[in-house]
Amino acid sequence: MRRLVLLMLLLPATAHAGDITFYRCTDASGALTIQNMPCPKGMQQTTKVMQAVAAPPPMLAPLPALPAPPAAPAAQTAPTTPVAPLPVEKPTPVALPALFLCKGRGIDDYLSETADPPSRCVPMRVVGLDGNPAKGAGEACEVQRDTCTAIDPTQLCSTWQQRVRDAETAARFTSLAQPDALAHYQRLQALWDASDCAAQKP
Repeated sequence: MRRLVLLMLLLPATAHAGDITFYRCTDASGALTIQNMPCPKGMQQTTKVMQAVAAPPPMLAPLPALPAPPAAPAAQTAPTTPVAPLPVEKPTPVALPALFLCKGRGIDDYLSETADPPSRCVPMRVVGLDGNPAKGAGEACEVQRDTCTAIDPTQLCSTWQQRVRDAETAARFTSLAQPDALAHYQRLQALWDASDCAAQKP
């Protein structure tokens, strides 16, 4: 395979002022060399004259910077009157629901927001025909309705406040056993916070 070796030497060989002569030298094996001096003896030589690149024109001095335009006069604005912030309207307190003290057979007294709570089915003892309870013939219950009395309106706020406190205690200590205890307390607390009873407290 023919080898091509290119040697570009930057020292000019001048044929006349402004020109550069390059010599193409080929040896017996066909290797080609390009140089800026005559080929050694025994090598085939051809020449090529190249015109030298003219020197770049001198750089022009930079133009002077234009003066900055004069600043526009400040616009005359009329003094503004500060606007007072709008008052924040607080929600109007609402009355708490009435409370009723309910009593039932075999249970502790409790507070209800309705005078007619749902009836309860109390399990009854069932025995066999021979009177033996271990051989009962099934299950039965007695439907019972609790009796409820309205709380005196003068005691409604204090009763509601105590009811919220009791619900909070139940939510803190029995929430694992009664998962709905926390939701019950949160509902009562929200009713209390929005009530006229809470607004009366210092």
